Amino acid sequence: MTAVLENSAEPDATPEVGAVPSFDVTLRIRRFNPEASEAAAYWEEFTVTAYGTDRVLDAMHKIKWEVDGSLTFRRSCAHGICGSDAMRINGRNRLACKALLKDLDPSKPITIEPIKGLPVVKDLVVDMEPFFASYREIMPFLITSGNAPSAERLQSAEQRERYDDTTKCILCAACTSSCPVFWNDGQYFGPAAIVNAHRFIFDSRDEGAEQRLEILNDKEGVWRCRTVFNCTEACPRGIEVTKAIQEVKRAMITRAF
Repeated sequence: MTAVLENSAEPDATPEVGAVPSFDVTLRIRRFNPEASEAAAYWEEFTVTAYGTDRVLDAMHKIKWEVDGSLTFRRSCAHGICGSDAMRINGRNRLACKALLKDLDPSKPITIEPIKGLPVVKDLVVDMEPFFASYREIMPFLITSGNAPSAERLQSAEQRERYDDTTKCILCAACTSSCPVFWNDGQYFGPAAIVNAHRFIFDSRDEGAEQRLEILNDKEGVWRCRTVFNCTEACPRGIEVTKAIQEVKRAMITRAF
């Protein structure tokens, strides 16, 4: 099934100097409606007019607002911070708000489907509860003993730098849902949970490293990683995910953190 949005405006034979170029682009989107009689997934194509500065999210907004209001997807900030619009675009996990249409070869249909390894709720929306269950299990908060301090807990710039990279995680699930082990094993913690454990294990102010390492020492924990680097490639924040996982493995063995 193909839907086309026509541009009613007359083409300008002499575009203004500095005008942003426009072009037609086709999005081939994986659809799924659980309330449909057959409830089977299918592909649907939409062709819209876009501009050189548009992201995939802009084109999807145009489809939803002007062509088919039933198209369902998550988005919030639209600036690569909230992480809610993670999806598979041309076979790779990306944030729709960061992927420029002009960089995806708009002369060919751009395929869009939900991230893998999580149950599809509708169209591009997946059930994130299994993902967040693993995140909660690694206790993603500062663990300390004794009375509440009367001033802030200080640490040096060097101590902060030790775990700086893993503080960038926005919980988009792009890394976890790009992992083949996660696809085939619903019990695996996944890269994002391990990254967020890393953020606290190596925090000089935290006292819960031993507890987190014991949790990740489970048979479905850090040792299930096969070091294929899919997670690092998929991270929209540029976190060295595989490196962080290896550092957690090393801490598990040496108890040095």
